[in-house]
Amino acid sequence: MQLRFAKPKIIVIYGPPGAGKGVQADLTARYFGFIHFDTGKYLESLVHDPAALKSAVVRRQRTLFDTGKLLTTSWVLKVVGFRMKEIAAAGLGLVLSGSPRTVSEAKNLLPVMERLYGRKNMFFFVLWVLPETSIKRNSRRLICSVCGLSLLRVKGTEKFTVENPCPFCGGKLVRRTLDRPSVIRDRLVEFNLKTLPVFAAIRKGGYKVMEIKGDALPFKVFNSIKKQVIKI
Repeated sequence: MQLRFAKPKIIVIYGPPGAGKGVQADLTARYFGFIHFDTGKYLESLVHDPAALKSAVVRRQRTLFDTGKLLTTSWVLKVVGFRMKEIAAAGLGLVLSGSPRTVSEAKNLLPVMERLYGRKNMFFFVLWVLPETSIKRNSRRLICSVCGLSLLRVKGTEKFTVENPCPFCGGKLVRRTLDRPSVIRDRLVEFNLKTLPVFAAIRKGGYKVMEIKGDALPFKVFNSIKKQVIKI
């Protein structure tokens, strides 16, 4: 089922590593008929594109990415802003997961988002989980290299390893370099230092940031998001 609005909207879902923001962005985009612009995956695809590694700029961004550090703001603004404008020009609603990631990015991207979608059509959510939950979830996470499925570790899948095929498409399951416990801890530090202040900047700009507990099953978290968007 898709619930469509008269005018396209932009929904931003934040959270520390392992909070489930990517899953929730997927569910939200499907339900409302929006495009999930996963900036993390988009940037990961750019920095891991063999053809792009001829660029010294991209090689520097790849080193930052693979060690859990935030990428250079000016570069992120350039590539993300361009892609957002393409999606908005097509008249499509947009769901972002974890972006803008820094106060500097927010100050530059929020005016772009408002210009493209209008202030009343911009919504912000934060999913909260404890640090130990972040480490537990991400260090055990498996991703399908073909369809991109993130394997939810529930009864029946808890013993899956990279030797098992993806239960959805049969592709190869892999562990991301970002999901090593040491890298997750670095990412949590980065989140606390650089992304937490973004919420204050968003609120200072007059936007509401809605907070949701992210440790429930994904469908329950999504119901909370859905109710807020429909109510709004």
